[in-house]
Amino acid sequence: NAGTEADVYISVYGERGDTGSRQLLRSQKPKKFLKGQTDIFTVEAVHLGHLYKIVIGHNGLGSGNGWFLDKVVIKDPITDLDYTFLCHRWLDQGQDDGNIARELTVTDTSMFPGSKWKLWAAEKWKFQEGNTLQFYNRLTHGFICLSPDSRVDALGDKKNKYGKVFFMWMYA
Repeated sequence: NAGTEADVYISVYGERGDTGSRQLLRSQKPKKFLKGQTDIFTVEAVHLGHLYKIVIGHNGLGSGNGWFLDKVVIKDPITDLDYTFLCHRWLDQGQDDGNIARELTVTDTSMFPGSKWKLWAAEKWKFQEGNTLQFYNRLTHGFICLSPDSRVDALGDKKNKYGKVFFMWMYA
């Protein structure tokens, strides 16, 4: 159930502007957005220069519309450069954080080779501005709380004024 039948759209942003929202209509595959499948689309646009982000999502319509997106790779035919945007998350109102659209920034995969980058791509959303993190140390059986205002609380009070609290397990 990782594919979708919903209408998928993308906006591509570069140093010279953006494409606006474009529906991904014609894949080179007979059925698009199936689990485990790579779909290839052609999007016509003026040259945007170096790309830095995309917004990709779907309209949430249809049965089983949730979608697990691994990554988007955009090949610039003028410069012959590939731009990779890692997601590794659900676009589903009933999974993950409930969002059906994601803003993804370009990834320099040479910095994070192999599976370590996939792990970071899956977990980096927890470190967004406004989130509070609590790390649990199994050795000391205590919490360390990192708050959005840069405070560090070694006592890790679970009741605080911040709405989003994520637990990370540290093994010593």
